[in-house]
Amino acid sequence: MTANTEYKAWRVEEQDGAYVGREQTLNTADLPDGEVLIRVSHSSLNYKDALSASGNKGVTRSYPHTPGVDAAGEVVESAVANFTPGSQVIVTGFDLGMNTDGGFGEFIRVPAAWCVPMPAGWNARTAMIYGTAGLTAGLCVQKLLTMGAAPEQGPVAVSGASGAVGSVAVELLAKLGFDVVAISGKAEHEAELKRLGANEVVGRDALAESKKPLVKPVFANAVDTVGGNPLAELLKQIQPGGSVACCGLVAGPQLPTTVLPFILRGVNLLGVDSVEIPLADKRQVWGKLSQDWACTATEASARDIGRGELDSALKAFLEGASAGKIVLDHQR
Repeated sequence: MTANTEYKAWRVEEQDGAYVGREQTLNTADLPDGEVLIRVSHSSLNYKDALSASGNKGVTRSYPHTPGVDAAGEVVESAVANFTPGSQVIVTGFDLGMNTDGGFGEFIRVPAAWCVPMPAGWNARTAMIYGTAGLTAGLCVQKLLTMGAAPEQGPVAVSGASGAVGSVAVELLAKLGFDVVAISGKAEHEAELKRLGANEVVGRDALAESKKPLVKPVFANAVDTVGGNPLAELLKQIQPGGSVACCGLVAGPQLPTTVLPFILRGVNLLGVDSVEIPLADKRQVWGKLSQDWACTATEASARDIGRGELDSALKAFLEGASAGKIVLDHQR
């Protein structure tokens, strides 16, 4: 491969105060510095990608920019011995797709410290069915297990269950034997959530705002993917000693709660980050998802799109109309 190779990317530019994404032809010579050049075959769509594509300066500081916080593909050039040309890798988190050109382009150049070897038995598409969302779901479940969560303790709730993180969490918890209550504002997805393993599907009104600082405990543990008021209400419903793994903020970053769930019931609020965590932690969860934690129903239901469909798919995220896992295939 030459140092100057043209490739296709879906790139966002600011035009008359609006942010517009379209396919463009770029050159690998213009990619940022890094030890590893990767030919990306697949990426995965995330809420953060939608924010970047809409001009959110809290995610991406300057434009033009190529979003895509996830990427999987083949190493083309490498300055380090542990990643040789031809090897398959996964890159998620860190600064990829935020201020470093991301997986919505056919090539990325990144530090070796961002790369994880492809788990045995996986290919790039399978890895991107999970992507950051699947990794995050796995990290949430792992934190609950570390805190002693067990099926015999009672039902476990998953808020935002129809979303990319929530749907994987539902299937994974069900696979591990938990009685899963899926909380979703999308009644039309009830059958799909039950197919993933939810024993019960309830609407958003299960987390409707209550003036009481505590209510009857319903759930032993929970995975929260939405934040805001729903998380505050969820904390009021956790049994004594239970835990909530928190990883999202689509309902807002504020948490209007009291200390009472924590000091009267000993509830644990567990923060889950999938971006800056050590590479070894990512590798461990990827390994589990590729083996004992494999979510076969999620894999079977994933939807593939091409670059030409990115605009509408990302807007659906912002409108709260996206569900399940969406994979970007650069060959489509």
